[in-house]
Order: sequence, then C-alpha cells, then structure tokens
Amino acid sequence: MQPERRTYAFAVTECMAALEASRKSDTSILNSLAFRGVVYQVLLASGVILLGWYLYHNAHLNLERQGIATGFDFIGERAGFSIGESLIPFDSAQSYGRALLVGILNTLYVAAFGVVLATILGVTMGIARVSSNWLISKLASGYVEACRNVPVVLHVIFWASVIRALPPPREALNPFDGVFITNRGVIYPLPVENAIYPWMGLALLVGIAGAVLFARWAGRRRELTGRNVSTFWPGLGIILGLPLLVWLAGGAPLEWSVPALRGFNFQGGTSLTPEFVGLLVGITVYTGAFIAEIVRAGIQSVPHGQVEAARAVGLRPGLVMRLVILPQALRVIVPPTTSQYLSLTKNSSLGVLIGYPDLVNVGNTTLNQTGQALEAISIMMAVYLMISLSISIFMNFYNRLVAIRER
Repeated sequence: MQPERRTYAFAVTECMAALEASRKSDTSILNSLAFRGVVYQVLLASGVILLGWYLYHNAHLNLERQGIATGFDFIGERAGFSIGESLIPFDSAQSYGRALLVGILNTLYVAAFGVVLATILGVTMGIARVSSNWLISKLASGYVEACRNVPVVLHVIFWASVIRALPPPREALNPFDGVFITNRGVIYPLPVENAIYPWMGLALLVGIAGAVLFARWAGRRRELTGRNVSTFWPGLGIILGLPLLVWLAGGAPLEWSVPALRGFNFQGGTSLTPEFVGLLVGITVYTGAFIAEIVRAGIQSVPHGQVEAARAVGLRPGLVMRLVILPQALRVIVPPTTSQYLSLTKNSSLGVLIGYPDLVNVGNTTLNQTGQALEAISIMMAVYLMISLSISIFMNFYNRLVAIRER
C-alpha cells in the first residue's frame, strides 16, 4: 500500500475511533434512561396530585356555595354514639377521631387473625390437594371448588347467620372445658392479669427471633457440610421454652377467669362477638380456598425429577416437602399470596353488612351524623391505602428473603 493511502486510512480510522469514544463517553444525565424514567414518574405523579387538588378544590367550592361545612374539624367534636366492640376504651362522649381509631383497630384486628388463619388453612388444603391419598385430595378439591365459586359477601352473611342460629346461653355448646359457643359468640377462659405476662410476651418475641437465627445457621451448615440439622423441634423448644422459663421465674401464676352461667348470660372469661366470628370465618374460608390453589400451583411447578432425586437419596416425604419442594415453590407462591392478603384486608369492610364495627361501619356513622362525606370517605381510603402498602412492602421484603440466590 502506498504511503498516502496508508496515511488516509489511518486518519479515517482515528476519526471513527474518536467518534466512537465520544459516543461512549457521552454520559450526560439528560441521555440517561434512568434519569428520564424518574422525570416521567415525577411528571405523572405531579399530574395526578394536581388533578386531585383540582377535584377537591372544585368540590370544596360547590359545598361552600350550598352552605355545607367542609374540613376535618369534625374529628375533634363529640361523637355521640356508642360502639359495641372496641379494643380500647370508648364512650359516646369521646370524639369522632377516637371513634375512627376504634374502627381502624377493629379492622386491623380481624384482618390480622384472618391472614394467619387463611394462611394455615390454605397451605394445609393446598398440600392436601396434591396428596397421594385419594380421599384427602378429593375433600380438599371439593372445599376449594365450593368456596372459590361463592361470592365472599355470601360467605360472610352465611357464617353470621350460622352463629346467630346457635343455641342461647342456657343451652350453649361446650366442646371443651370452659369454652362455650352460643348465639352471643364464643366464650372462653382468660388468664387473670399478672405482671409477669408482658415479660412472657417479650420472651416469646425473643424466642421467635432465636428460632429464626437457628434455622438460618442450620441452613448455612447444611449448604457447607451437606449434613442436615433438624430445626422444627429445637425451634419450637426455643419459642416455647423462653416464655416458660420466664413464667417459672415469676412464680408460675395459674389463676384463670373461667366463664360460668349466671342468670341469662355467662360471667367471667372473655368472648368473641357473633359479628367478629362471622366476619372472620367468612373471609378466612373464602381466602383460604384461593391460597390453597396458589400453594397447589407452586408445589406442582417444581420439576418432578427433583422430587424423585430427593426420594432416591433417602429423604423422608416431610423432608422432601420442606427442603426441596417448598423453597422452590415459594417463588411462585409468595407474589399471588400477597394479593390475597390485600383482598382479605379490604374484604373485612363487609363487616358493615352484619354489624361489625370496622372502619367502614364507624366511618359511615360519622358521615351520616356530620354530613361531611368527602372527608370521611377520604379518611377511609387513606387508611386502606396505608394498610395495603404496608402489607405489600412486608411481603416484598419476605419474597426477597426467601429467594433462591444463584451461586
């Protein structure tokens, strides 16, 4: 090649390299996809906020024009109505804000119990659906198909009707000693208040944390050495052992308030109202059926070859389920189960149909007495939004916690 051509080719190559380097080095923030994504989201959020402000301002002007009071000053006013079931003291002389707090706590109360019970029921029925036992599998399938295809509102009304059709206190059902089931609810014994019980609760929390740490240590040891360490019984011992030790150190108090029939009702112990029981059973049975299907799908998503390999190395069926199937199935189970938890929490608002004083029930009473519909509904929407976001954040954290990380 002639020198002139070599020089020309070298110059072109240098120019192309410089252009390429310039293109690659152009890291201006304006050309960043992440930055543009943030800008678009900020603009969208700003638009939504402005639209909401416009709608609120427009409604505020219209209400003022009609002489209807607006604002949240009513929260501090005297409520003037009673609430039949409350986790905190409340009477009609207290404020609307206190009444709404009672409704929020009642909603959280039934939702928390519902999530726990629906999870236990759903996991049990989901595992039963894939059982090799024909009868157990068919019974679980019947439960799932029957309960999933009936609207949740009918579940709530049905179980509330069942509770109210039970015998009166004088003819109460007595399945266990000290436990009575009547049309006025479920009455059961309660330990007499003692100073040691809060310390037992703290010991229980410490025991749960200790059991979790022990399980994580056992998992790391199994990965490093291949030796399995049983975690169920030691974990259960840690969880129950610490409160037991605290109880023994506090003198082992055993005084109970046992319910007994006095006149036309029971005295002593404590009770769950028919409205609470009907709502809890209704949303639990309904949501448990959906969770059962999620668990079944998660289990069946694990390749069958892995199950056969686990059995071939001598693992017992319980260990196969706990060590091989469930860790992989959780990746499929957790995300849709989060949606079911959110649905259960929002379905608790159906308690208004059977008289349970949840947030919607108390909010509707407040709305009817004050006439400030916009504010009352806004409070209810904001509370449900915060509860839903909290559940989503926790479940996303748990999903990352149980995720199987590639090596």
